[in-house]
Amino acid sequence: MRADRPLSPTADGCAWITIGAIALVVAGFVWLGAFAADGRSFLLPLAVAALLAAGGGYYRLIRCEARLGAMLCGTAEIVGFAAVAGPLSYLAAAAGFPLQDAVLEAWDRRLGIDWSGMVNFVALRPGLQLALLFAYSSFALQTVTTVLVLGLAGQLARLGHFIHAFMATTLVIIAISAISPAAGPWLYLDLQPGAANGFLPVSSSSWPVFLALRDGSLRTVYGLNTEGIITFPSLHAALGVLFAAALWRVKKIRWIALLLNGLLLMATPAYGSHYVTDVLAGIAVAAVSWIALAPRFDPASEPQPEQFSALEDRASIVPEAALPQSDHGSLAKV
Repeated sequence: MRADRPLSPTADGCAWITIGAIALVVAGFVWLGAFAADGRSFLLPLAVAALLAAGGGYYRLIRCEARLGAMLCGTAEIVGFAAVAGPLSYLAAAAGFPLQDAVLEAWDRRLGIDWSGMVNFVALRPGLQLALLFAYSSFALQTVTTVLVLGLAGQLARLGHFIHAFMATTLVIIAISAISPAAGPWLYLDLQPGAANGFLPVSSSSWPVFLALRDGSLRTVYGLNTEGIITFPSLHAALGVLFAAALWRVKKIRWIALLLNGLLLMATPAYGSHYVTDVLAGIAVAAVSWIALAPRFDPASEPQPEQFSALEDRASIVPEAALPQSDHGSLAKV
């Protein structure tokens, strides 16, 4: 497969402008006194992002190794974005808009979803639990792996497409979650682990944080270890779609990525305490973001290297009279 042409500095510039703008928003809330910031928790991710970005710039501009430069810069953008997007989701939750669980649960019932029955189905099957837990927990690893795989495969335009779709999808979901917050079916339906054969969602650690942000008892943002507190739409489901879409052209792993992220989507309701409606909404946001950004990162639209055939109609630098003639006329063009 032909490697993509390296992305223009504009694409990277847009990513860093987005990260900077979010950082300014978070800093503004801290400056106004609405939130406090745990400064030390921001030092490590921002330092790592800066080092990776510097390394990426070195390999791109000095060593002219586009793939390695793209991998380093892409990873830097993901790390930097994660450090500011997590705090932004905390600000969104603290907005305190009315919870929408009743509406979301009603939509699930219209889809024929029996939440208690679904959880018990998973809880009674240890093998299924293990597979779904592995897929759901692969979220962070897949984020970095997708960047590295696309870089190694030389699909640099697709790498840029993935990073920008990742950011756009996350920001849209944070915005929607601010005005349509939800606690999730476990809390809303008051499900208990004892009634579900001891099953408990991975996301249970986020519930106290979400509730504390809403009642005002938590007003600190962190750059590391930010809890995933968004219910509607599901960010896990959305990014699962982006992982599979981004890796689809890497033939050796496309089916592995599709299977893993298919399992991730299946795992999201139970392990993430999401309504099925959340999953469908997350898929929709990801699909729209990916399709909307596709024209900007389509390798086919990039200028291609000039082919030798384009030289045919140009005048020869060798005088015509100097070329030997044959019985059938002048020499054929190469």
